[in-house]
Amino acid sequence: MSFAPGLIGPLVPMHGLGTAQDLPVPAPIAIGGGTAALVVSFVVLILAWRRPRYDDPDAGRALPRLLARLLDSTGYRTLLRVLGLLFTGYLTWALVAGPDLVTNPVLGTFYVILWVGIVPASLLFGRFFRAISPVRTLNLILTRLTGADPDKGLYAYPERLGYWPAAAGLFAFVWQELVNPHGTELGQVRIWLALYLVILLVGSALYGETWLSRADPFEVYSDLLAKLSPWGRRTDGTLVVRSPLANLSTLKPKPGIVAVVAVLFGSTAFDSYKDSVRWGSFVNKLDVNVEGLNTVALVVFCAVIGISFAVATMTTATEASTVRKELPLLFAHSVVPIIVGYMTAHYLSYFIEQGQVTILQYSDPMANGSNLLGTANWTVNYWIQYHPTFLASSKVVAVVAGHIVGVVAAHDRALRLLPKKHQITGQLGLLVIMVCYTATGLYLLFGS
Repeated sequence: MSFAPGLIGPLVPMHGLGTAQDLPVPAPIAIGGGTAALVVSFVVLILAWRRPRYDDPDAGRALPRLLARLLDSTGYRTLLRVLGLLFTGYLTWALVAGPDLVTNPVLGTFYVILWVGIVPASLLFGRFFRAISPVRTLNLILTRLTGADPDKGLYAYPERLGYWPAAAGLFAFVWQELVNPHGTELGQVRIWLALYLVILLVGSALYGETWLSRADPFEVYSDLLAKLSPWGRRTDGTLVVRSPLANLSTLKPKPGIVAVVAVLFGSTAFDSYKDSVRWGSFVNKLDVNVEGLNTVALVVFCAVIGISFAVATMTTATEASTVRKELPLLFAHSVVPIIVGYMTAHYLSYFIEQGQVTILQYSDPMANGSNLLGTANWTVNYWIQYHPTFLASSKVVAVVAGHIVGVVAAHDRALRLLPKKHQITGQLGLLVIMVCYTATGLYLLFGS
């Protein structure tokens, strides 16, 4: 199927195409089978995995010296920064001067390439967004011009803030995407990105680059996902290749990290539910502001994830040296695989198809029939749309696999934290909440 210049399809509202009817087995059986697989995995872990295997931050095989030097070289890092800045500059042209149409590539980049594409990019390449971040590059340029140190600001970053600024930024993005009725208007995106840039640049002037690593929602999101990549660093800075689970265990338990994973997981769950017939009927029956109701629902979904996870982890019996209120932070890394699994299940077809559409749109940012990059006459492959059974099955596999990996990560951490007499019973709270997440996630995808 060919697209005429300027007539490339708009962003589709549905993020998935497979349904319960497309599953090779009925949805209730898929949900029951998924939760059963999780329980069986836990039993196997209890029997076969009796000591922690991923508690060494220096684990992994060092990269060949020449490759490590290349990846750590100033030239390579500068090249990535320049490419990121050039891409941002091109999109800024479309953002400022382009038409307020759904065919403007800014919208597809903002909601598809960036938000969804950051998942595979970070899993494959590690801290992807940090490497190309235009805000980091601008901050570096500004500090060089003023003679300041980009690593240091006027004040030391308050450690008690942790990742709370990033959690707020992530919530602002998902609200813009899922709740704001004008979210696909270019003016709204301009305002959001302007605030994003100002807040990050002012914050970096005050607190240095630590602010960017704690407050930039996209960088924190990418860095979190990168913990499931095979690329890591030892405590001495050596680049290594290691098991993604070993990499995941190095996530530092800082304040706000539970809020970050709760927003990422909860917002995706809400996105599934808000498109359901049940929610639509409920909203139509109420004579209230839909935007306000959706905002409350989004907050509730995120809060339920965060609170339930905190309660489940805090019921765990630990050594006296571990403060109970720190347990949610220590186990937060186990939610990352769940986020990846659910993001994959929810956005797979959306990313593949709308990602292709956005690439076509890059060649005609002004919607005047141009073909600047030679992609305007490319075609979109809709293979996955014509194989709904494959898509539906992939969703189940993604959700269940994500939860199983999360259980493995939690079990390994529990073996290090729990006294031997509580190494089984102490994990039951986590198992229960993981089972609830699995069943609810599959129900939202196929049953609601």
